[in-house]
Amino acid sequence: MEVRYASNSRDFATFTTERIREEFLVQNLFTSGKLSLVYSHYDRMIVGGAHPAGPLALGGGKELGTEYFLERREMGVINVGPAGSITVDGVEYDLNTNDCLYIGKGAKEVGFDSADPANPAKFYILSGPAHAECPTTLSTMEDANTLELGSPEECNERQLNQYIHAGGVQSCNLVMGMTVIKPGSVWNSMPCHTHDRRMEAYFYFNLPENAIMMHFMGEPGATRNIVMRNEEAVLSPPWSIHAGCGTMAYSFIWGMVGDNQEFTDMDVVDLSKIA
Repeated sequence: MEVRYASNSRDFATFTTERIREEFLVQNLFTSGKLSLVYSHYDRMIVGGAHPAGPLALGGGKELGTEYFLERREMGVINVGPAGSITVDGVEYDLNTNDCLYIGKGAKEVGFDSADPANPAKFYILSGPAHAECPTTLSTMEDANTLELGSPEECNERQLNQYIHAGGVQSCNLVMGMTVIKPGSVWNSMPCHTHDRRMEAYFYFNLPENAIMMHFMGEPGATRNIVMRNEEAVLSPPWSIHAGCGTMAYSFIWGMVGDNQEFTDMDVVDLSKIA
């Protein structure tokens, strides 16, 4: 597990392009037969991926200081690849593409597998600290709360699907969902916002090989960008905006941990303040 420490906005202003990528960009999430995990000190969120060519077990470790991974944590997993399964304390859950599994605090044994090892599933993982236990729950996109946002005039027409949230799959702290950008639109989360009460991570996928994402971050008056490609994630600190523009249509998974679960708890930034 890779560990990344937090940095403040004043230091961020001095970062080079290479340093920004080192601190915030998460690559190589899906390596066949492996679990890839990044432990961020922003609200202690873990971002990761499982790409099982055979059974993969999730363990504890020195980074967590616990006997097992979810001893003091909860987890959300969305399958962005072919069919697979997740076994939680002996109970097997089948996940097709875009299905989400919430796994509550206290689950001791978690394993990942693929329906076809030659065509492995791709499980995108988010995990954060938890102080209460919530039941492990499987959710499909059809189960999610769907919001239609944006407009063609603003080039940000999109469908937002809430999986783990206050009105859906229950969790202790974690909020998680998927947004699908509609063809002809390019922007996400614009007009942009910040929320000092919680950090966020974005995972971009369904982006064609020859396309790129321009992800924007930083304080509203001093923004920077990260060039991203398919199946890469980015960490967004509480002090930073988080918005992106793709050269082609795409999807992304967003997830948050922090002081509350209110999706609308955000400080919208007027576009006149962006620099």
